[in-house]
Amino acid sequence: MLSANRSWSAVLSATVAAVALSASAVAPASAAGGPCGQDGSGSSGGSSSGSSTGSLGKALPWLVGAPDGGLPQLTGRTKAIEMVTGPGSPNDTINRFNVSGTDLGIMWDNGLPGADHDTLIAFGDTVGVCGVKDDDWRSNVLFRSSDAALADGMRIDSSPLDAPNHSKEIIPGFAIPGEYTTIPTGAVSFGGVQYVRFMSVRSWDTPGNWTTNYSAIAYSVDNGENWSLDPATVRANTEGVGIPGIPAVAPGNKNWQQSAFLTGRDGYIYEYGTPSGRFGDALLARVRGDQLRNPAGYEYWNGSSWTPDAEAARAVMPAPVSELSVQWNDYLGKYVAMYTDLDGLVIRQADQPQGPWSGTQTIIGGTLLPSLYGGYMHPWANGRYLESVVTTWDRYNVIYMRTDLNGLQMAATDQVDRPDPADTGEARLIGVEYPDEK
Repeated sequence: MLSANRSWSAVLSATVAAVALSASAVAPASAAGGPCGQDGSGSSGGSSSGSSTGSLGKALPWLVGAPDGGLPQLTGRTKAIEMVTGPGSPNDTINRFNVSGTDLGIMWDNGLPGADHDTLIAFGDTVGVCGVKDDDWRSNVLFRSSDAALADGMRIDSSPLDAPNHSKEIIPGFAIPGEYTTIPTGAVSFGGVQYVRFMSVRSWDTPGNWTTNYSAIAYSVDNGENWSLDPATVRANTEGVGIPGIPAVAPGNKNWQQSAFLTGRDGYIYEYGTPSGRFGDALLARVRGDQLRNPAGYEYWNGSSWTPDAEAARAVMPAPVSELSVQWNDYLGKYVAMYTDLDGLVIRQADQPQGPWSGTQTIIGGTLLPSLYGGYMHPWANGRYLESVVTTWDRYNVIYMRTDLNGLQMAATDQVDRPDPADTGEARLIGVEYPDEK
C-alpha cells in the first residue's frame, strides 16, 4: 500500500497542481474519483449522514488514488514535523481507528480538569481501509490528545468508537434530502460542554465554491463521546431544507456557514463567520458562553460597535478567508488569525478580536505546498513556536507543522502584506519523505 501511495502522489501533473492551488483544491461535482480511486459510481454509503449516503465520489469528488503519507521536508521558519493521520503517522490511525484518509483537524481545549484535560480534534470527510465496502466513508470523526509536549508532534490517545478500532461518525446531521456530508468548521468548550459548528454540504460546485444547506451547532456533555444536534442553532442557507422547527431563512445566514470560535479575554466567546466556499469575508459575532445555543444572545460587529442585528455585521478580515482559526498568543502579545487564502497559509495579528487586523504574513506558500488548505492552531501553543495542522489534497491527510514566530511581530495597524518566504528564498521544499523510506 505504501509504494502505491508514493506512485499515486508522483503522477499528479503540474496542471492538476496548478488548478488545485488556484482553487484551494476543490473540484467540481462532476469530477470523478475518490480517495481510494472510485470512478464516481460508488454504491450506497450505508450509515453515512443524510442523503450523502450516495457514492463516495459525491462526497469527495476531487481525489483519485489512495491516501498518502508523504512528509514534506521544508527549510525556513515552518517545518513539517509528522503526519497526524494516515500512512506513516506514528499515531497508527489506520489500525487503531480505521482512518487512512481525512482532513481539517480543528483543535480546541476541552476545558476539563485533571486527567480529563485534552485537546479535541475534529476531522472532516474520512475514509478507512481502501478496498472495503464504500471505503468506510464517514462525514467526520474525533480524536483526543493529552500530549502537552508540542515540539515533536501530537500523540492521539483515544477516539469515540462504534466498534473495536473504528472511529465513529460523531455528527450525522439532520438526514435531510440533499445533505451530502456534515463537516465541522469550528469548536469551543464552555462549562465542561463541547460545542461544534458544522456545515451541511448540499453540492460541490465550481472550484473553490460549494453550497451548504445550513450550519448548526452540535454539543457534547461527555468529552466528545456522544453529540446532540440543536435545531434552534440552525442557520439555513437554502429554502426548504426540511428540518422541523428551524428558524426562518434569513439573508444574513449565508455569512455564517463556516465558523471559528475564540474564547476571549473579556468573558465573551467570539464567533467568526464565513460563507460557503473559500472566497468570503470574515464577519464577527460575540456571545456569553451560556447563550451559545441561543441565536438571540448574539451581538454582531458592525464596524464600530456591537449590535443584535445580524444583517448589520461587517467584515473584520477581507476575502478570501478560508478554514479560519483564531487565538491569543502571549509571545506576540496579539490575537492571531490563521487561514488559507489563494496564496497559501497566512496569519494576521490584532489587539482586539474585532481588529483592526494587520496585513498577512505567509507561513507556507501555495507554490511550496500545492493543494494546501486548512491551518488550525494548537490551542496550547502560546510561545515562540506556533504548532498547527494543515491538509493537502494530494495526501488527503493531516500534517503537523511548527512555526518559529521570532521576527514575525507585527503591529495591528500595519496593513502591508509580507512576501511569501518561498519567493524570498527563505523557505524551500527540499524533498518528501515517504513512509517506506523511514
